[in-house]
Amino acid sequence: MILEKRLQAYGDVESNISLSKKTTFRIGGNCKYYIYPKSELGLLRILDILKEEQIPVKIFGKGSNILCSDDDYEGAIINLDRYFTDSYFEEDGTVVAQAGCSTVLLAHEAMKNSFSGLEFASGIPGTIGGAIFMNAGAYKSDFSQIIEEVYALKDGTIVKIPKEELDFHYRHSDFQVHRDWIILGARMKLQPGDQKEIRDLMDSRRKRRMDSQPLDKPSAGSMFRNPESAQAWELIEKIGFRGKKIGGAMVSDKHANFIVNDDGASAKDIKELVEMIQKEVKERFGIDLITEVERFNWKI
Repeated sequence: MILEKRLQAYGDVESNISLSKKTTFRIGGNCKYYIYPKSELGLLRILDILKEEQIPVKIFGKGSNILCSDDDYEGAIINLDRYFTDSYFEEDGTVVAQAGCSTVLLAHEAMKNSFSGLEFASGIPGTIGGAIFMNAGAYKSDFSQIIEEVYALKDGTIVKIPKEELDFHYRHSDFQVHRDWIILGARMKLQPGDQKEIRDLMDSRRKRRMDSQPLDKPSAGSMFRNPESAQAWELIEKIGFRGKKIGGAMVSDKHANFIVNDDGASAKDIKELVEMIQKEVKERFGIDLITEVERFNWKI
């Protein structure tokens, strides 16, 4: 209780909260502390306090690309999507956005300002920080194509890291290697465009998503990265796994690269279904399917 009160001086704190309430999969054990820092200074102080108490830390966005285990997490999760949500547009197409900004909302703000370049992100349900971490993308575009530099907390110091130093490639950034670096925001460059054309493109893609993706059931989005030689969904269909179920987990019958929480699935159900798909695809086609979704708090 004393520690919780110390943390509350610098942010909103929830104790022993189920991570099923914080992830789009609606899956996960309890988290000891779930914290929303109110400012950069608050974040720095929270990190210092947690380090003093030897409490492990994990950064979360909207929980849209993560599979938490069923085990309790005896640490603290820091979430930036409550207070770190500011964005700024300059006349030349420069956009500066904090890590907690919604990718969907930022894409719509870009459209309202008649800037093109974020249309691909209008259906990615996460934060800018998470999108940079994963180099999220769609429609043959990704964040590395618009990022100029990233603002990050590195060794207790706020720094600017140029794009060229972040090893961006397909669903990868250097932040996945340096997990102690915390993304605070980014400077991006967009291009002037016709607002109606941008809006029409986003609308058509939204309709396509609604028609082709199981948006009515909890999931973490695309489960597997596309290998170089094929589309992941095609491989899963070819092994006959569309609609395949283990416990409450199911391969979507609408899009085979989505695994959905169909009926109270556990993390173990999802994990077993993922591994079964990987085994079958490897045996049939000699291809290693790599998950796009990150696992968190797994002991093995």
